[in-house]
Amino acid sequence: MKKILVITRNFPPVLGGMERLNGQLVEELAKYHAISVVAPEGARAQVSAGIETHEVALKPLWRCLAGMAWRGLLCAWKWRPEAVFGGSGLVAPIVWCLARVFGARAFVYVHGLDLTVPHPVYQVVWLPFVRRMDGVIANSGVTRQIAIDLGARPERVFVVNPGVAEVPLGDTRQGQGFRERYGLEDKKVLLSVGRLAARKGLREFVQEALPLIVAKQPDVVFVIIGTEPKNALFAEAQSPASIQAAADAAGVGAHIRLLGSVTDEVLQEAFLAADLHVFPVRHIPNNPEGFGMVAIEAAMYGVATAAYATGGVVDAVRNGENGLLVEPANAQALADAIVTLLDSPLPKARVHAFAMQFSWENFGSKISVLLCF
Repeated sequence: MKKILVITRNFPPVLGGMERLNGQLVEELAKYHAISVVAPEGARAQVSAGIETHEVALKPLWRCLAGMAWRGLLCAWKWRPEAVFGGSGLVAPIVWCLARVFGARAFVYVHGLDLTVPHPVYQVVWLPFVRRMDGVIANSGVTRQIAIDLGARPERVFVVNPGVAEVPLGDTRQGQGFRERYGLEDKKVLLSVGRLAARKGLREFVQEALPLIVAKQPDVVFVIIGTEPKNALFAEAQSPASIQAAADAAGVGAHIRLLGSVTDEVLQEAFLAADLHVFPVRHIPNNPEGFGMVAIEAAMYGVATAAYATGGVVDAVRNGENGLLVEPANAQALADAIVTLLDSPLPKARVHAFAMQFSWENFGSKISVLLCF
């Protein structure tokens, strides 16, 4: 058992893929090691009893980073960790400095965008610390290659895909309440879950692909769950109004439902009600999709994904196993794949089996082994 200091800005109760990942990471590592955490306000209520947690202000960014550095210093001085682990590239300078001062090893989990932020100060100041880490753990093969291209030593860069909570394969009838609530009875439900970032390509999807789908499947409705990104390191947004306007202009405005933020219970109902998960991620230079965890979350409910083969999505979707991948930005190909999966769905048991290899338990054990590297 090692003493590990975890420093992360992305942590519950703020909700998002990176936050869920870091929150669960702490819980899993605590099964193997002694853990102390430095994270934003509200974190203490989200971790299990016995995990020492030090809170700092989430905003503004400079205050958050300064607070993490100070709290991390006090904790390391008192506790003398054997490893310091950062939840993203944003905290790499803090992690590396604390590790070197106290004779610990330095590790960071990188997600993609935290390596490619197009800001000159970030590129000049932050990235050299990523390159100096004892270990860089990437969320996908694509992110690993980005880290290597930026100068990280290949032998020190590892891939551990994010995990998801295990969910028993449910009965789709459990989603009937969701369908009735939103007027989706007897509809083919396409689902999108996640922040409304420009990279997610939702506006382009309703403009270019959805009309092609509706022409062949008039009973299709595209359900969008999520809000504009907040507190993100770098994220351009697509507002709900702009997505609805694009759909209206394309003649498919009646075929979308923008639900905004929902509770975990409603999200579960949405997955159980969905016929297919849609992931039309755009390829944007310096703004990659690091992994695509939502595709694995959908698969855990037996819901397949149709997606563009870009970024780390290629690690999260496997053709014929939990969905179909098509050429990036090819709206016709994506529309055809969606119609194919609606007409001939993949067996839910096969889709669910693919997701099971991404359990949080597997994720935590792999990270734990690397921290002893």
